[in-house]
Amino acid sequence: MSHSVQQAEAKYQMMTTMPIPKLILRLGIPTIASMLITSVYNMTDTYFVGQLGKSASGAIGIVFSLMAIFQAFGFMFGHGAGSNISRRLGQHDTESATRFASTGFFLALLTGAVIGVLGLCLLTPLMYFLGSTDTILPFARDYGVWILLAGPLFTGSCVLNNILRYEGMSFFAMIGLVSGGFLNMILDPILIFGFHMGTSGAGLSTAISQAVSFLILLYMFLAGRTESKLKLSKVSRQWRDIWLIVATGLPSLIRQGLASLSGLLLNHQAGIYGDAAVAAMSIVNRITSFIFSVGLGMGQGYQPVAAFNYGAKIYSRVRKGFWFTGLAGEVLLGVGAAACILFARPLVAVFQPDPEVVAIAFPALIYQSAACFFLPLSVCANMMFQSVGLSGRASFLSALRSGLLFIPLILLLPLTLDLLGVQIAQAVSDVLTFLISMPLALHFLRRLPQDQPV
Repeated sequence: MSHSVQQAEAKYQMMTTMPIPKLILRLGIPTIASMLITSVYNMTDTYFVGQLGKSASGAIGIVFSLMAIFQAFGFMFGHGAGSNISRRLGQHDTESATRFASTGFFLALLTGAVIGVLGLCLLTPLMYFLGSTDTILPFARDYGVWILLAGPLFTGSCVLNNILRYEGMSFFAMIGLVSGGFLNMILDPILIFGFHMGTSGAGLSTAISQAVSFLILLYMFLAGRTESKLKLSKVSRQWRDIWLIVATGLPSLIRQGLASLSGLLLNHQAGIYGDAAVAAMSIVNRITSFIFSVGLGMGQGYQPVAAFNYGAKIYSRVRKGFWFTGLAGEVLLGVGAAACILFARPLVAVFQPDPEVVAIAFPALIYQSAACFFLPLSVCANMMFQSVGLSGRASFLSALRSGLLFIPLILLLPLTLDLLGVQIAQAVSDVLTFLISMPLALHFLRRLPQDQPV
């Protein structure tokens, strides 16, 4: 038996026989670490740029929406390719896995390049479109230009990271993201203050860090550590394969794309109350994103387990994995949310001590932290549907939190509640998303058939 066949068989045994708690923690903990590090270096940008003033702090929220656009397409191709790869490996089909990996990766690079070029050509209108005010614009432009230049690296890294996760190699995915994250934390103060580059330094730091992460992740494939390979010659010419990737990854595009749109609308609605409100909501979103990344990391640790065992027709493990992931997420997010509620005011002040910013951000952080208790199970439901190929249901759930619910809430609540409507919109959306997601998940879990191992 060749080494590659032995490696594939060992992977199959691990994914289909290892106890569910141990397997999900093995896959989820590196993913959580990756997500936390990513959030930490986003918060590092928020902290150091915040030292330049509240208008500069507001630029973070503007560019965060821009980064979400790249991530939307990167995650679409990454989750779309990764889910199909994992199910094919569950069926011992490595040739198809390579075809999906190559197609997803090169399409992501092309998409990132197109968005980057268009963004650079329309830089100022783009910043206004994302919610910039006149006073925030110079900072947002300086930061955003580097993000647009690094666009293909953002989308490509998302694909590489997700393929590694779906192959059950979360540790290697973590190495790539963590390396870039630590580099960003080191470069931020050097470029922003040492070289007096301001927000442009924060953007350059992020771009360099993304390049390093991309190269480390790519090396895992070039070194032959993965079952699926990246070959330009293996890019599919069949529309059916491309459609499978896009359809499976569509929930991620919707989730991340609507996150960008919701960020845009939040910036516009907060901007009515001045730069302090834009800065405040940007800081709150960065802090709560840090907590949310734990639940998202657990959910992404569950995804390869659900996809692989669904492909292998071992449905009981899909069910057990859902409940373990959801309950573990409740514990982890609960701890983080409680800490944010207890230390909300000093936590906000770390990033921007301006009294007006703190006064707006403090209650918003309380509301959003309390809503974090409703996130784990709704995230888990979304991840499950996407992993097993039920893209319609997954797309619907993805559209709820940042789209179908949040968008009308952020537009309507401020009409009657003024600034309070801006502060509570996301929290209300999170609670309603949970109430809609759980019945759908419970119905699916009850209808899963008996195990039929291939």
